[in-house]
Amino acid sequence: MNRVMQVCRLDFWISPIFDEMIQGNPQLALQVAPRHGDDARTLAALCQAHAYHVSAAKDELPAQWFVNQALIEHCPQLLCVSSGGAGFDTVDVAACSRAGIAVVNQAGANAHSVAEHTFGLLLAVVKRIVESDHTLRHASGFSREDLMGEEIHGRTIGLVGLGEIGRRVARIAQGFGLEVLAYDPHLRVEQVLVHGATPVTLDELLRRSDFVSLHCPLDASTRHLMGAEQFAAMKPGAVFLSTARGGIHDEAALYDALKKGHLSGAGLDVWACEPPAQNAPLMTLANVVATFHTAGVTHGGRRNVARSSAAQIAAILRGERPPHLLNPDAWEAVSERIRAR
Repeated sequence: MNRVMQVCRLDFWISPIFDEMIQGNPQLALQVAPRHGDDARTLAALCQAHAYHVSAAKDELPAQWFVNQALIEHCPQLLCVSSGGAGFDTVDVAACSRAGIAVVNQAGANAHSVAEHTFGLLLAVVKRIVESDHTLRHASGFSREDLMGEEIHGRTIGLVGLGEIGRRVARIAQGFGLEVLAYDPHLRVEQVLVHGATPVTLDELLRRSDFVSLHCPLDASTRHLMGAEQFAAMKPGAVFLSTARGGIHDEAALYDALKKGHLSGAGLDVWACEPPAQNAPLMTLANVVATFHTAGVTHGGRRNVARSSAAQIAAILRGERPPHLLNPDAWEAVSERIRAR
C-alpha cells in the first residue's frame, strides 16, 4: 500500500466498532459524509474514496447514493463496496464487476439475531402474545380461553433457504421439538441432512409444514416465490414467517390467504416498502405480527456486522481476498488495480 486509503460511509447509525477499527488502522482514513442536505460534499467524499461502506436498507438510503453505474462513474478510485448487512439491494454488483470493484456483504454476521427473531415472531403468532397484550390493556369481560394459543412441540417447520440463518433456525427448531424440512436448490442432499433438516421440494415443504419460514435472498429467481398458488398449497391453518426480504412473498396474495382463513397467521419482519403504511392491508389483521426489518438490528448483530465490514474493507485494500466476496470473477481485476496504486 503506497499511501493512506480513504474509506467513506454516510452518517447512518453504525456500531462504534466500525469507526474504531478503521481509524485505528494507520493505512486507512475515514470520511463520514451526510446522506441528506449537502450532496456536493458527499459526492466529493465518494469521488476520493477507495472503499464505500453503504447501507443495505433500500428504503432509507437516498437513491443518489446507491452504488450503480451513474455513481461509479464519479468514483474513479473506488476499489471496494461493503454492504452493511447480508443483503445488497443498494448495490449493482454487475456494474461494480465491470469497473473492477470488489463487493462484499456481511453474511452470517447477524445470523444469530435473525434466527432468534424468527422464533420471536413464530411464538408471538402461535401463542397470540401481541393479541393477548392488547386485549389485557384495552378490553374487559374475556376469559383465558378467548386468548388460547397453540403448542408448537411435535409440529413441522419448513425452511425455504438453509444458509447461515436457516441453519441456525434449524438448530433452534430441534430444541423446540420440531421436525425440520428444508428446500434449498443450491445445496446437495447431504448438506441439508448435516444440519438436521430433511431435504424436500418446495411443493412438499408447503404441503407438510405447519410453519413456513423464508431464509433465502431476494433475486430474480425468488421474487414472488411465495404467491397465491404457493399460499393455497400450504396446510390449512399454517403460519407464514419471513425475516428474509420484502418481495419474496406477494403481500396481496398473503393478505387474501389470511383474510379467507386458509392461513392462521403470519409473522413479518420484511416488507415491499419499509416501513409499511399503517393502513396497509396486512397491518389491519390481528393475526399478523409485524416488525420493522429489525430481526438483525440488535446491538450484538450490528456490532458483528460493523466489525465484519471494517475487517473486509481493510483486507481488500491490503490486496487480500475477503471471505464474503460477492463478485469473485472480478477479483483478478480488483487485485491488479490495487497493485497498480
